[in-house]
Amino acid sequence: MRKKLQQAGLILFGLVAGIFISLNFSAIAQKEAGTLPIEELRTFADVFNAIKTGYVEPVEDKKLINQAISGMLTGLDPHSQYLDADAYKDLQVNTQGEFGGLGIEVGMEDGFVKVVSPIEDTPAYRAGIKAGDLIVKLDDTPVKGMTLADAVKRMRGKPKTPITLTIVRKGEAKPIVVTITREVIKVQSVKSKVIEPGYAYVRLTQFQEDTAKKLVEHLDRLWKQGPVKGLVLDLRNDPGGLLHGAIGVSAAFLPPKALVTSTDGRTEDAKRKYHASPEDYLRGTRTDFLKDLPAGVKTVPMVVLVNGGSASASEIVAGALQDHKRALVMGTQTFGKGSVQTILPLTSNTAIKLTTARYYTPSGRSIQAKGILPDIIVEESVNGGSGPRLREADLERHLENDKEKEAAPAKPQTKAPAPKGKPAKDEPEEEEKPRFEIASKNDYQLNQAVNLLKGLQIMQAK
Repeated sequence: MRKKLQQAGLILFGLVAGIFISLNFSAIAQKEAGTLPIEELRTFADVFNAIKTGYVEPVEDKKLINQAISGMLTGLDPHSQYLDADAYKDLQVNTQGEFGGLGIEVGMEDGFVKVVSPIEDTPAYRAGIKAGDLIVKLDDTPVKGMTLADAVKRMRGKPKTPITLTIVRKGEAKPIVVTITREVIKVQSVKSKVIEPGYAYVRLTQFQEDTAKKLVEHLDRLWKQGPVKGLVLDLRNDPGGLLHGAIGVSAAFLPPKALVTSTDGRTEDAKRKYHASPEDYLRGTRTDFLKDLPAGVKTVPMVVLVNGGSASASEIVAGALQDHKRALVMGTQTFGKGSVQTILPLTSNTAIKLTTARYYTPSGRSIQAKGILPDIIVEESVNGGSGPRLREADLERHLENDKEKEAAPAKPQTKAPAPKGKPAKDEPEEEEKPRFEIASKNDYQLNQAVNLLKGLQIMQAK
C-alpha cells in the first residue's frame, strides 16, 4: 500500500510540475529562486494522496486540482480568481452587457459574498440591496464554504425564477430576508438627458466593449438639442469594466495624446502608459469614433460625480480628468480598486484572472486602497451620507497602496454646506428603492453639480 502511495505521489508530483511549466511559471520561479519549490510540491502531493485515500467520500482528481488552483489565486488578493468553464463564459458575456441574474457586483469577504454595488434598474436594485450587504444564504444553502464563482452561479439562472437572499447589514439587528425574481440583465452602459436648457447629463453604469462609442453618440444627441453650457458626467456606483473603455471615455474630454493612466508591475508588459490616442482606446475596429465628437465637448465646463461605488475604470477616468484639471470631481471618496487584472487562458474554456499591476493617475497617484478624493465633498443627501460603504481597503488581503508613505494625501478643496431646513416632503426615504429615474429632481448631489456649473458660467461671463 505504501509503495502504491509513493508511486501515486511521484505521478502527481510530475503532474503538478507539468502544470507549472505549462503555465510558464517555471521561468518566473527560476528567475527568483533558481528552481521550482520542490519541497512544497512534495507536500502538495502528500496532501493530495491523503485526501484520495483517506477522505470519507471519493473525490475526483479534477475537482481537487481545480480547488487547489482556485485556492492559490483567492489567497493572493480579492480580485485574483480561477475561472472554470462557466465563470469564463460569464466573464465574456458580462463585457457584452447582457446576462441573466439579479444585477449586483459582488466580492468575497470572510467566506461570504459581499455586495460591492447593485446595478441600477435591476431586480437587486429595486429590492433594496445595498453596497456592503453581506449575503450569508442563497435560498436554504449557506454561502460559507462556497467559492465566489459557485455563489455567482447560484444567483444567476433562468428569467422569472425566484431566489431568496439572507442578508446581514451593518446597523440591522436581524438578518434581512428578501426574495428576488431573476431577469435578463441588459446593462445599458450610457444614459443621458438634458437636465434643463444649457445643462447636459451623462451617466455611465459600467465600462463595456462599446461604452466609449456609445458616449460619443449620446454627446452628439445632447449637443444637437441646443448650446451646452455645462456637463455632468455621473460615475457614481459604476463598478468599472474594460480598460480601453476608460481610455476612450477619458480621451473624449482630454487633448489628443494626453496621458490617461499608467500601470506598473513586475513584468515588462505590466509597465505601460496609456494616452488619449486611437491605438490605446480602439479595439476590434479601425474607425476612430471620437472624430464624430461635437467641437464643444473638449472645452465645456464639467463636473464628474463619484461615490464609494465608483471603482476601477471609473476611478481612472475621474483621476485623469482631475489631474489634467479638465473637470471638477464632486461627491464622496471612491472605492479604491487600483489594480490590474489580466485574463490568462489555460484551455479553450478556462482561465485565471491574475492581478498583475497597479494603476496610477497622470500625476503618479496610486488609486489602490485609496481611491479618488473629490475636489468638492458632497454627501449623498441633505442629511449627510447613507452610512458606511464597503471599500477596497476593507477587503481582506487587499494590495497596499505603494505610494501611501511617499506623500500625504491631498485634501479636498472644500465641502459643500448642507442647506438649512428639513428635506422636502416628496424626497424619498433612504430605504425606498424605486425604479431608477435618470437625473431625478431629488438627486441632491446632481443638483449641487448643476449649481456649481451655473456658478462657473457666471464667473466666466464676468
